[in-house]
Formats: sequence, C-alpha cells, structure tokens
Amino acid sequence: MNKKWSIALVVLSVLVVSGCASSGNKHLQKETETSVQTKIQEGKTTKTEVKGMFGSPDSVNFTDGGKEVWKYTFAKVKVSGKSFIPFYGLFHNGTTGTKKELTILFDGDKVQKYTMAESAIDTKSGWAD
Repeated sequence: MNKKWSIALVVLSVLVVSGCASSGNKHLQKETETSVQTKIQEGKTTKTEVKGMFGSPDSVNFTDGGKEVWKYTFAKVKVSGKSFIPFYGLFHNGTTGTKKELTILFDGDKVQKYTMAESAIDTKSGWAD
C-alpha cells in the first residue's frame, strides 16, 4: 500500500472513531427556546401536560415558599478527533457540544414561570491544556 493511501486510511479511521454521546432527557433533544414557547403557557399549562410533553423531570426541588421546581436537562457532545491521534491525543483532547436546560416553576398545578436555555460545551483536557 502506498504512503498516500496509508495516510488517507488513518484520517478516515480517526473520523469514524470520533463519535458523539448524549445524556439526559431525550425529549429536549430537538427542542429550542422557540418551540418550548409554543408548548408552555404561563398560568395555563398544567403539571400533567408538562409531563406528557417532556416526561418525568430529572430533578424536583421546592422553593422557600413551597412551590415546585422541575428541571430537565439534555447534553450532546462530540469527542474531538485529535483525541485519537497517537501521542498527540495525550496532550490535546476534549469535547464540544451543547447543553439544554428547561426549568419550570409551578404555582399549585399550573406553570408560573419557565426558562429554556441552551449553551455551548467546550471541554479540554490533556497534559498541554
């Protein structure tokens, strides 16, 4: 095999091996701030309706006033292809992706307020970082 094909095979292998991972509530995967605005109405949407749209929350907390706070999260990350390069990957590796978080405050059975946030994830690790 000539050198050109060997290099191409190594590059292709790195691209195939570098993968994606996701965690959290899969219902949020395709949601955006805009799409959530069309589904949740403050003062109208009930706990049952929220659970029907997004499933059970990842966490439930209570405010000092006794109101319920439901939290949903979803994260999707992709491992950098550099992580798989022999020796170089020891010094320069990491992940990039997005994290989504939906937080809902209930007053009794109805949504009082909610917020949907999406942020970038950029982690770096290795001896040089």
